Amino acid sequence: MSAGATTVPLVGRAKAGVADPEGLKLSKRTTRRISYAELIAGFLGAADVFVLLWFVLPSPDTGADRTTIFVVNISAVAGFLVLSGVIGVLLGRRMARPIHRWLAEGRPPTDRERAIVLRQPLQCALLDALAWTLAALFFFGLNSIWSVELGAHVASVILLGGITTTTVVYLLVERMMRPVTARALADGPPKRRLRVGVKTRLILVWLAATGVPLFGLMLVGIHALAFGGATADKLALTAIAMGGFAGAFGLVATYLAAKAVADPLKSVRTALGRIEEGDLVAHVPVDDASEIGLVQSGVNRMASGLRERERLRDLFGRHVGEDVAAAALDTDRIELGGEVREVAVLFIDLIGSTALAATRPPREVVRLLNDFFAVVVEVVGHEGGWVNKFEGDAALCVWGAPSGHDDCAAGALTAARTLHERLQRKGIDAGIGVSAGPAVAGNVGAEHRYEYTVIGDPVNEAARLCDLAKRRDERVVASEAILKRCRNGEAARWAHDDEVTLRGRAKPTRLAVPA
Repeated sequence: MSAGATTVPLVGRAKAGVADPEGLKLSKRTTRRISYAELIAGFLGAADVFVLLWFVLPSPDTGADRTTIFVVNISAVAGFLVLSGVIGVLLGRRMARPIHRWLAEGRPPTDRERAIVLRQPLQCALLDALAWTLAALFFFGLNSIWSVELGAHVASVILLGGITTTTVVYLLVERMMRPVTARALADGPPKRRLRVGVKTRLILVWLAATGVPLFGLMLVGIHALAFGGATADKLALTAIAMGGFAGAFGLVATYLAAKAVADPLKSVRTALGRIEEGDLVAHVPVDDASEIGLVQSGVNRMASGLRERERLRDLFGRHVGEDVAAAALDTDRIELGGEVREVAVLFIDLIGSTALAATRPPREVVRLLNDFFAVVVEVVGHEGGWVNKFEGDAALCVWGAPSGHDDCAAGALTAARTLHERLQRKGIDAGIGVSAGPAVAGNVGAEHRYEYTVIGDPVNEAARLCDLAKRRDERVVASEAILKRCRNGEAARWAHDDEVTLRGRAKPTRLAVPA
C-alpha cells in the first residue's frame, strides 16, 4: 500500500544535427536502465508493504468490514501509482534535459551541467522519498476514516518501506549513472563534493538493511504491549517476515554499496599495477564525486606527474648526458665543486666551419652540424663516453666521469680512430685531440645556475692537440701519456711521433697518431 515516483533522468529530445551519436546512445541506454531499475524497485517496495500490511503485521481492530477497507485502499494505491509515475516522469525529463543536450552535443559540460549529473542520484532518491512521504500522508488520512490508529499504522509501514526503497533507488541510480559521471568528470573532480560519501552510503545501507526491520519489530512489540490482541503465531509470522525482508533488501543494498566501492578501487588497483610496470599512460575513469573520485583523480594526477617527470628527465639527459642526469637525480643535495678522477678527454673541432657559415644558408649549416654531432654522439656513446658540451662547431667528450670506466684511455682512443673514419666517409673534415690524466669533475658555476664539467690539464691538452690535428694530415693526435694508460691492445694501433711544445705549455708533449 505504497507508491514511488518513477523518474526518467535522461529522457529528452535531441537537437537536429547530433554532434556525438555515442553520447546520445549513452543517454538513451542510461535512461532505459534507470527507468527499469526504478520501476522494479518501486514495485517490489509497494508489494512488500502490501504483504506486510494485509497478511503479516497485526493491525488495529476498527470494527469495520476488512474487505471494504481492502478494496478502498487497493483502488487508491492504483490511482496513486499512476499519478505519481506521470509526475515523476515529467519532473525527471525537466531535470535531466541539460544532461541529454550536453551528451548529444559532444562537448565538455558546463559547471551547471556537471553539477546536475552529480546530483542526479540524490535528486532521484529525493523524488522517490517525496512520493513515499505523500503516500504515507494520503493513506493516513484515508484510513483515519475508520480509525486514527489504523491510519497511523498504515502510514508508519509505508514510511519504513519508503526508506528502504529510496536507499536502494539511490544506489541503483548512482551505479547506472557511472558512465555519464565519468564523462562529466573527465576534466577533473568537482571543486566541492556533490554526492554522498562512503561513510554516508554505509549508514544508508545499515538503515535499509538493519534499522528499518528493527524499528518495525519494535513497533510490533509496542503495539502488542499497548493494545494486545496479537497471537503468538501472528508475532512469529511477523518476526519471520521481517527477517526475510531484512535479508533480501539488505543483501541488495549491501551488494550495491560494496560494488560502488569495489569497482572504482579495482580500476585504481589495475592502473597502479600498470604504472608500477612502467606504463605511465595508465588512466582511471573518474566516475565518482565522493572520496573515491578524489582517489581516482589522484592516481591520474600522479601518473601525469610521473609522465612529466620522465619527460623532464629525458630532456635533462639529452642536454647534459644520461650519466650526469642519473647522478644528479640520485643526489639529495647539489653542491658546487667536484672530485679528482682519472679521465680521458677527446676534443673534436670541425674544419672550415667559418667559411661554411659564410657561403651557405644558415639552415644548411645547422643541418650539417647536426649530422656531424650525430656521429660524434653515437661513436662516443658506443665507446662508453659522453659528450660533455657542444661548443659551436666543436665538442668536448669525456670518459671516466661521472660514471667510472674500466679503461677510459682505450675508449677515447678507439672513439678517436672510429670518428675519423666515419667522418671521412661522410666527407666531413675535423681535427681530433685526445689526452688523459687526473682532472676535477663536478658542478661549476653559481648556486642557481651551474653545469657538470671536467677541468684540468687533460682537457687543456686535448684542446691544444685538436688545434694541432687540424693542421696535420692525420687529423687525429693523441698524447703519449694516454697510450701508457691503456690496458688493452688499443695502444698497439697507435704510433709514436715527434715531441711538440703545445701553446701555453712549458714542457714538450710526445705525440701519437693512428698507425
